[in-house]
Amino acid sequence: MTILRIERAVYAVDDIATCARFFEDFGLLPSTASDRVVELTTLTGQVVELRPIDDPDLPAPVEPGNTIREVVWGVDRQESLDALVEDLRRDRTVTVDQNGVAHTVDETGFGLGLAVAAPTEADPTSFATNAYGNVQRWNKGLDPTATVRPLRICHVALNIPKDGREKAIDFYLDRLHFRATDRVLKMGTFMQCEGDDDQHNLLLCHRPDRAGVNHTSYEVRNFDEVIVGGNQMIAAGWQEARRLGRHTVGSNVFRFFHAPCGGRVEYAADMDRVDASYGERVHEETPPHHLWTLRSNREKAEQ
Repeated sequence: MTILRIERAVYAVDDIATCARFFEDFGLLPSTASDRVVELTTLTGQVVELRPIDDPDLPAPVEPGNTIREVVWGVDRQESLDALVEDLRRDRTVTVDQNGVAHTVDETGFGLGLAVAAPTEADPTSFATNAYGNVQRWNKGLDPTATVRPLRICHVALNIPKDGREKAIDFYLDRLHFRATDRVLKMGTFMQCEGDDDQHNLLLCHRPDRAGVNHTSYEVRNFDEVIVGGNQMIAAGWQEARRLGRHTVGSNVFRFFHAPCGGRVEYAADMDRVDASYGERVHEETPPHHLWTLRSNREKAEQ
């Protein structure tokens, strides 16, 4: 019953055209479009789906306004999907649509989908790097980075209320077979799905003490693409949400943008990869958000 990855992130929004333009500027590829649904994809075939905010077929929202309504997780095979559905039906309603996608809700009320994963191949090749004693690139310079195209949706971060947070986390651990990699007791729990090796694919964050979307994160090939992707978003008129930096938990380089669909989106590169030997790390105190962030004495000091 192995969950491999995020298959689809479904948003309900009041302006589909603006949200579609945002994700196209972010580097996703337009896939299908109609008057009521727009889909865009990563290079590995994951889907961002945009629907009208009043769409009656979507799960009820956990927060007002534009927000994520459902995260669909991709499993390894049909037998795994059937087994998960059978187990979930012990205590909640699960429907299966005409495309074979199962739909229910988690303990917080977020829509939860399950589907057989359908990854497409993408070239993950990054350029070789040079450092003293570790030269990997000879007799060749670098070309400018072209339009950045995210490889994949690597994780989603959801805000949950503090009350009931243990039950919300245990649902993913016990019923969907995620494992906790880092528990930050005052902030939230980072979890890895069975079929991936990223340090986390899901963060349930209770620090804000409310339900809602925090962010979705998209892996790009390297540090340069994090920077260039952010630059292309700024050139398109979108607002950066925090300075370029590198996280403490997970270690990935990041660049965030406010998203008209709700929450934020993140360009990410160089995430920690962990296996079972990493164990479960418990942090009594919340680690610093970042190892570093970009600073410049050309800018006015922050207030």
